[in-house]
Amino acid sequence: MNVALPVPALSVEAVSHSYGARRALHDVSLTVPQARFTALLGLNGAGKTTLFSLVTRLFQTQQGSISVLGHKVAREPGAALRLLGVVFQARTLDLDLSVMNNLLYHAALHGIGGREARARAGTVLAEAGLADRAREPARLLSGGQMRRVEIARALLHRPRLLVLDEPTVGLDVASRAAILRHVRGLVRERGVAVLWATHLLDEIGTSDDVVVLHQGRVLACGTGGEVVAASGAADLRAAFTRLTGGEPAEAA
Repeated sequence: MNVALPVPALSVEAVSHSYGARRALHDVSLTVPQARFTALLGLNGAGKTTLFSLVTRLFQTQQGSISVLGHKVAREPGAALRLLGVVFQARTLDLDLSVMNNLLYHAALHGIGGREARARAGTVLAEAGLADRAREPARLLSGGQMRRVEIARALLHRPRLLVLDEPTVGLDVASRAAILRHVRGLVRERGVAVLWATHLLDEIGTSDDVVVLHQGRVLACGTGGEVVAASGAADLRAAFTRLTGGEPAEAA
């Protein structure tokens, strides 16, 4: 008896993308399973942000296809994007608005109004440990707190897939650890699928799903342990170095 496999939270199939004569992605294919933490590991310039721009439809797909929970981004953008929460690498809060008003504005864009928007905003801020900062201007928050507000904002419309592009860049060790714990908790407790782009090896566990992206090409997929074993290396750092021909990722 054949058992149907769950539809992936994200499916990227044979995607290529160019900026003029420069090819940024070369025939990239990967999947993010539902309710799993998947790390997209690559150095700066590997193509991670280009891929995120295609997934979130900031750029049109030139070649290949991208689907969110079975909905093709090119054909059903509304259905796909309703299931997707996004945290971009660049900070996107309005620093002059209060934390709460940042969230309410985003809720309105998703058609969530009034009382329901405030209720949801209160819940996600409490889960992020920032309920007591709701009325303060966003500019008074630390970098780590701003990131947690952006994650809270991305969860307002209750997406099933959360994509985060280098979300801990520029943060201290404690802030990075807090954000990772929070996001991993969303996977564990809510069943949210996560695609987490990073160049930092200490953000990836051996049981996490890992996609190694280098110079626009996928070099390896599997759990961290499987990628290490397949490369014949001693650990993920050595595996990455071997896969990329001598370019080490950062340990911290």
